[in-house]
Amino acid sequence: MATVIQPNLESRTAEEILEYMVERFHPRLYVACSFQKEASVILDMLVKIEPEARFFVLDTGVLFKQTYKTWKQIEERYGIEIDVYKGMSLERQAELHGDELWNSDPDKCCGIRKVGPMEQALSKVDAWVAGLRRDQSPTRADTPKVHWDDKHGLWKANPLADWSEADVWDYIMRNDVPYNELHDRGYASIGCTHCTSPAGGRDGRWAGTDKIECGLHG
Repeated sequence: MATVIQPNLESRTAEEILEYMVERFHPRLYVACSFQKEASVILDMLVKIEPEARFFVLDTGVLFKQTYKTWKQIEERYGIEIDVYKGMSLERQAELHGDELWNSDPDKCCGIRKVGPMEQALSKVDAWVAGLRRDQSPTRADTPKVHWDDKHGLWKANPLADWSEADVWDYIMRNDVPYNELHDRGYASIGCTHCTSPAGGRDGRWAGTDKIECGLHG
């Protein structure tokens, strides 16, 4: 396999990263929308750059009601329709793997409800955008702004990689961006109902286990 040459875009702003991705990859560019505050910022930025930008969500079926509310608010605010990808039904999952798989085998649950649908979402595009920030956890400390994603075999942008929590909130307030109200209730990171607790950073995800990532980012 030929060596992939990584572009050096670390000095670019978030908007410049998105402009680069749109110019190079649109319409074969897909943006992951988790309805956390970082996703809200990226979506607001990107629709101003490219109104026809494409967004997708992984609907696990066990997202918080506040997350579904934010989803609806964002679609109405920006006049967009976010593509939806799902795994097997929760009923079928229980038949095959038992009740509450998220407790007995959280990695398998994430594989069914997130990783599989993500692979489907990214199977027909050339690049995608995520909301990772370096200060979210030690495993994300070296996150580049643009890089070749070996896991999915395409380009990936993390335009907010060098942003702080304060940077995110400053953008949201200045631009009146809709955001998930769970952030106001102590949830710094928001995933599925059964595996998310109020906490700073990513400490509220899979609390009480050694799991720190769902598998979407390598």
